[in-house]
Amino acid sequence: MVTDAMKTMMLVGLVAGALLTTGAWAETAQQSRMTTCNADAGKQSLAGDVRKAFMKSCLSGGTQAEAKGTSQQTRMKTCNADAGRKGLAGDARKAFMKSCLSGK
Repeated sequence: MVTDAMKTMMLVGLVAGALLTTGAWAETAQQSRMTTCNADAGKQSLAGDVRKAFMKSCLSGGTQAEAKGTSQQTRMKTCNADAGRKGLAGDARKAFMKSCLSGK
């Protein structure tokens, strides 16, 4: 005799089996890309607008070279703006830019 509880358990088992065999629980390509891009941004110690630009390029399928170029361009703009706000000039500006661009 098959009870309602047994029918429910069999149905749950069938659904779980179907999900596992079809890969419905597998990580999608976009999730995998997100994990990879996030790890790469972390390795480069990117933050703020630079990280956003890198992630946008990386997640849109840009190559690592493109993403790095965008990241460097954004970093240059950010560092230049920061140096301008601080009113730095000459050797002080050069030292600041060197430190800022290297991520230190």
